[in-house]
Amino acid sequence: MQNRMLSLRQTILTASAVAALVPAVYAQPSPDKAKMNENPFLQPYTTPHQTAPFDKVKNEYYLPALKEGLVQGRKEVDVIVNNAAKPTFDNTIVALERSGDLLGKVASVLFNLNSAETNPDLQKIVREASPLLTEYGNDITLNEKLFKRVKAVYDQRASLKLDPESKMLLEKTYKRFARNGANLDEKGKERLRAIDKELAQLSLQFGENVLNETNEFMMEVTDEKDLAGLPEFAREAAKATAKQKNKEGWVFTLQAPSYGPFMQYADNRELRKKLFLAYNSRGFQGNKNDNQEIIKKIVNLRYERANLLGYKTHADFVLEESMAGSKDKVQSFLTELVSYARPAAEKQYAELTTYAKSHGFQGDKLEQWDNSYYAEKLKKEKYSLDDEMLKPYFKLENVLDGVFTVANKLYGLTFKENKSIPVYHPEVKAYEVFDKDGKFLAVFYGDYFPRPGKRAGAWMNDVQGQKVENGVNIRPHIVNVCNFTRPTETKPSLLTFGEVTTLFHEFGHGLHGMLANGKYESLSGTSVTRDFVELPSQVMENWCYDPEALKLFAKHYQTGEVIPAELIEKIRASQNFMAGVANLRQLRFGLVDMYWHSQKPTDESVTEVESKIDSLVNLYPPVKGIAFSPAFSHIFAGGYSAGYYSYKWSEVLDADAFEFFKEKGGLNNREVADNFRKNVLEKGGTEKPMELYKKFRGREPSPKAMLRRSGLIL
Repeated sequence: MQNRMLSLRQTILTASAVAALVPAVYAQPSPDKAKMNENPFLQPYTTPHQTAPFDKVKNEYYLPALKEGLVQGRKEVDVIVNNAAKPTFDNTIVALERSGDLLGKVASVLFNLNSAETNPDLQKIVREASPLLTEYGNDITLNEKLFKRVKAVYDQRASLKLDPESKMLLEKTYKRFARNGANLDEKGKERLRAIDKELAQLSLQFGENVLNETNEFMMEVTDEKDLAGLPEFAREAAKATAKQKNKEGWVFTLQAPSYGPFMQYADNRELRKKLFLAYNSRGFQGNKNDNQEIIKKIVNLRYERANLLGYKTHADFVLEESMAGSKDKVQSFLTELVSYARPAAEKQYAELTTYAKSHGFQGDKLEQWDNSYYAEKLKKEKYSLDDEMLKPYFKLENVLDGVFTVANKLYGLTFKENKSIPVYHPEVKAYEVFDKDGKFLAVFYGDYFPRPGKRAGAWMNDVQGQKVENGVNIRPHIVNVCNFTRPTETKPSLLTFGEVTTLFHEFGHGLHGMLANGKYESLSGTSVTRDFVELPSQVMENWCYDPEALKLFAKHYQTGEVIPAELIEKIRASQNFMAGVANLRQLRFGLVDMYWHSQKPTDESVTEVESKIDSLVNLYPPVKGIAFSPAFSHIFAGGYSAGYYSYKWSEVLDADAFEFFKEKGGLNNREVADNFRKNVLEKGGTEKPMELYKKFRGREPSPKAMLRRSGLIL
């Protein structure tokens, strides 16, 4: 599962930061001047490309720098509000866009590290810092005098003769105010502030609870018989984990590189069940990390907030600014996909059950902890293919070289590691990115292994966004964070094929950031609607199945042998294996998200809500004591609430787009890649997403390509 963080500028300006309640920044004294002179955030960066000086940043620097940023940001806003001149696009809209630079500079580092390399001290800082940002964001969007100036410019938009990008900035700036309480009376504004602060606190607590549950569990195995079925790479990794934790034998955790292989390969059904129950009961155990009440509070507060702003539900509020446009369109979209996926899934489940019974399974129905295990065996039998066969060809360094080479062939980019660029952990690598003409384009950070301080999943973010200021094109600093299989004492990091596609996916987001070429940071890169943002990432995944692309990087880590053509054909042939079941799983997440957010909240428990959706999309018997909503960080601690459907929505776009790539010659046709770069990757949110897609494709997307690719239609 991939995840992506909101841009910091969006986070600050829409008052969606996360934290506990603390006094407003107005009550804070100015930072000590001597300490300010030591603080790297408060000095010009002298690093290559003015990258964040991670090697000099200490926890004690964050809050003083953040508070100074808040002071500066408020002064910049005051200048706009108190300007005696008539409101214009430049002195109001652009000036507001340019405000808060120091704040963004500090917050980007803080929140990146809180996700990728956190610790209790940093979490405490975030809990104090985030409500200050929430307060700051609300102080902007609820400022009557500022909104009056913004509205004055917006009301004369037809006569301003703005270019399309500036028109979009004006429209989005006005809507940011209107959609976040600018038209409320004082009582309404005060209630909105209180809701935002409480939501901030709850979202942060939700994420910390999931991280705690993930980190606190470990399954110790001391009898080697219990490792039966596990390939050597999984055993070796578990042995290394045990050594790291000062335990005997082997240790398995809820981190993806440990959890996934155990569920796929371990013959011991009871241990598979134990691990499955632990993973799927995170935040659902009635302990200090329980998220059930937090979910209810979040859902009710989001509903109240939407009502306060004039919307029926949170989904109505969110989806107004999306490609889909409405909750009815999303519900119809998901329901239609269920109608295609469920018949295929039922056949696949029946086939898997028959196979399992012919291979020793004793029960009437397969349980959820049996799915990956028997699916892996059936896949190997049908296609003579499994991860153990493929992993030797997917050494992490080779896959990275491969994704860089694909980017070079498509867009002419080159990547050069620069060890003088500071990084926040020794495992992180920093690269300079150059365009086809040799011009510097971006900084790219790659962070690929799980750590206790890193949240689960994979995501892209930026430490510095792209913009044009004073005639200078300020280039972005992009981060990819993943949780892949670690090297062992005897082997390098060898990726599963799923990890390969994840790396390409997140790199696609990275390209969206690295190739950004707009004037305004709030419209740049991945600052697009949620149901458009996954297009570049999912387009990149397609190259993992492309024979020409695979031959560029899939080389045996010991012999250097290029992956054989028969293995490539097996990868392609197995692409749709259990696709119906996989589609239902994704649709289940999307439908639960919509259930939580597209109606008036009920008193139903987490279990009752999920049971309703499961009656439509889950083929496996219900299991007591588990639920996925309490660990569903995408929608309760991230930016995907009422937006999880976007993964499937973007699949429609990416399948249709990739057919166009293949029709025109794939990697060998730079024309289509230039078209995609010009009309999608460079444009960010400067135009409506459907208009951008039509400029690239020449028409609106057709869902048939996605249904064909998934094997759901011929």
